[in-house]
Amino acid sequence: MFPWPVCRTTFTLIVALAITMSAETKPRARDLGVPFDGTPGPNNAITDVKGVEVGHTTLISGSGKLKVGEGPVRTGVTAVLPRGKDSLDPVFGAWFTLNGNGEMTGTTWLEDSGFLDGPVMITNTHSVGVVRDAVIAWRMKKAPPDADGYDWSLPVVAETADDELNDMNGFHVKPEHAFHALDTAHGGPVEEGNVGGGTGMICNEFKGGIGTSSRVLDAKNGGYTVGVLVQCNYGWRSQLRIAGVPVGREITDHTVRDSDIGSIIIVIATDAPLIPTQLKRVVRRATLGLGRDGSFSGDGSGDIFIAFSTANPGAAGSKGVHDLKMLANEQLNPIFLATVQATEEAVVNAMVAAETMTGINNHTVIALPHDRLREALKKYNRLAK
Repeated sequence: MFPWPVCRTTFTLIVALAITMSAETKPRARDLGVPFDGTPGPNNAITDVKGVEVGHTTLISGSGKLKVGEGPVRTGVTAVLPRGKDSLDPVFGAWFTLNGNGEMTGTTWLEDSGFLDGPVMITNTHSVGVVRDAVIAWRMKKAPPDADGYDWSLPVVAETADDELNDMNGFHVKPEHAFHALDTAHGGPVEEGNVGGGTGMICNEFKGGIGTSSRVLDAKNGGYTVGVLVQCNYGWRSQLRIAGVPVGREITDHTVRDSDIGSIIIVIATDAPLIPTQLKRVVRRATLGLGRDGSFSGDGSGDIFIAFSTANPGAAGSKGVHDLKMLANEQLNPIFLATVQATEEAVVNAMVAAETMTGINNHTVIALPHDRLREALKKYNRLAK
């Protein structure tokens, strides 16, 4: 049973079922003939990194004129759990901010300690606080304080603003929605587009949201996996490039912004044995993948990234000397390249999966039209099939 009102519960469950079904049938960027470099994992998702789970709560209700506190509502929460919801074992991690007009909590201790302890949560800008507090409550329930009463948590919660489609000042995200995203997190295919924290987001003036992708290195480079998940809400249409094609200049109608005033959160996972200093190098490479899609990281954009490695379990133990495995720095290039490639594709997957949405004040943001994308790719001899 879920603790929030029956009407909202029923709605959320229906949405979740519909999303799960559509995840199996929706075309993705590769299905449309968008060419990408590199070899993806079986799900082409961040969950291809063994142990990683992703969960969403999607909130959609109301229509018409904005009435703060009443809606329309187009928002949600996304949870990324590095070792799954049943593990309390921290992972090595690092973060990077390309442009700081945004928020990701918990990064001060992440920077100092080198450990990501708990999930990465993504929501809208004005729901960071409630989601942060909910994560603490969720974790305390799973692991009560020790005999001395010692227990604390500094959750990582990131945001992008959905106030162009959502009643963001209405504070519709509640603790139970964060709990639901955490408790229903799963491996396998990941729902994309208008889901979770990405529900009300806009990307390159098309409907944006959640997207994911992965790359698997060949055996000579260790066979490691790199997975990326994005919540994309950034970008100017005129700058959008897909597979090198200036798609934003080919599809110029229904623009919605006068400047690059969005944000993007990027989560990078790998099973390669990397320590925090190496993950810091990896997380910076997300900028290059973002650049391939045309982003210049505008002044109003909060472009904040986090990376973690699921290798070295038990490294955060409080006592003793820990034996660690670490990939040689000279072997990082394939990891760097995989990060760039998976970031580039995850953003495009988010736009391909997203659907046209009408939100507050009947403001409509169109989805990236699949047929016109294919036409643009064909025009520039980049259509893969």
